This record gives sequence, structure tokens and C-alpha cells, in this order.
Amino acid sequence: MKTGRYSLLIALTAAILLVSTSGCFSSRPEDIQGFQFPNETDVTMDEYILQPPDEVRVISTKIPLFEGRGAEPGLSQIIKPDGTISFEDLGQIYVAGKSPRQVAEIIAQKLSTLYKLAGDYPVDVQVVNLSKFYYVVGQVQYPGAKPFTGRDSLLAAVTRAVPNSLAWKEKIQVIRPAQDPAERSLVFNLDFKKMAEHGKMDQNVLLQEGDVVYVPPTILASIGLTVGEIVSPVLSAGSAASVFAAP
Repeated sequence: MKTGRYSLLIALTAAILLVSTSGCFSSRPEDIQGFQFPNETDVTMDEYILQPPDEVRVISTKIPLFEGRGAEPGLSQIIKPDGTISFEDLGQIYVAGKSPRQVAEIIAQKLSTLYKLAGDYPVDVQVVNLSKFYYVVGQVQYPGAKPFTGRDSLLAAVTRAVPNSLAWKEKIQVIRPAQDPAERSLVFNLDFKKMAEHGKMDQNVLLQEGDVVYVPPTILASIGLTVGEIVSPVLSAGSAASVFAAP
């Protein structure tokens, strides 16, 4: 029993040391200047660039192939790994790396050899499911990759993920990874508690594809989690030893 108490004390001391030495954040307040705010722009990108496995819906109400079946107009296709979609009568169309507008023009050109098309934009291509994501990780109920829509604010991202009881809401880290390995990633600290409780929206930036929102545990929660990781094997080993030592 005394050995177990000593093991627990050692584990707690080690946990406190680990938290105190690794609890520093690398955020810089000025890094927020690299982000855009919702009131600064209507969209976050000029054009959405299609890539597998985006799903697109092609709509052309005057063309039987693209009139649609049921409640949804048009015909949907998931972009294949080779970057193409294919339709009866039109064959295979390479769409990866192109915008929906460019794909609509290609399809309209192919259709014009089979049908008489009217209007400036006889074909519409819409993105149904996206291949681009941002990420929310750490102490939230719903972590993981989240579809990037182009209008994803930081407030929306965090509230959808739902911080749990261990979350350090004043120290949420917002990270924009550098595209060039030689450059430093942009990182700033979000005080989500002030944002949610006092309406302080000066940090409510728009996220971009690939951004990471990290919700860390509080210091006490971090100690508890670390103690659990250290103590669990010790207790398991102690239980096993007591079993083998039993007469």
C-alpha cells in the first residue's frame, strides 16, 4: 500500500514538471494580422478549385441528361481519383484544378454539338461536398476535419466543436500552417471566453483551408490527464503483482 502511495506521489510530481516545462505557447498577437475578418470581404477566395473527392452537381434545365430526378435539379458526380467526371453522351471530362465556372463552360461546349443552347450561361456547376477542410483538435466534444465553405468564422468553428469541461477557453490556439517549410506558421491566441461571454469579436477571423484550431486543456486538467497516463500503467502493474503474489 505504501509503495502505491509513493508511486502516486512520484507520478503527480512528474506530471507537474511536465506541464510546467511544456505548457508554453508559441502564439504571437501580431499574427492575427495575417487573417481576414468577415466584414472585410464577401468571400475568402476568388474561385473554388475543384479536386477529388469533390462532388459537383451539373444543372441544365433544357437538357434531359441534366434536368434532374426527384426534388434536386441536375445530375451529381463525385470527382474520381484521376480528376475526371463522366456523363453519358459527353464522355470523360477532366475537371481537377478547374473552377466550377470553367467546368460549366467545358460541358456547355460539348453539349452545343448535340443540342441548341440558349442564354449566356446554359450550364451551372455547383459544389455539393467539398474536399477542403479546416481542423479542430483538443478538448472539444466534436474534434476532427470540418468542411471548408469559405465563410467559416472562428466563433462558428469553436461553437460547433463544443469545448468540453477540460478546455482552457482563454488559451485556444489558432494556427495557419506555413506553405513553405522554411517559413514560420502564423499562430495567435484566442480568448474564447471573452468572445462568448462579452461579445468581444476582434478575434473572430475567417478560417482558411488547412487552418488548425487547438483547444488545450487547463493546467489542472493537463496535470490530471498526465497523472492518468503515468499512474494507469503503475496501478495495472501493481494489480498484476498482487494477483501473482496471492497464495
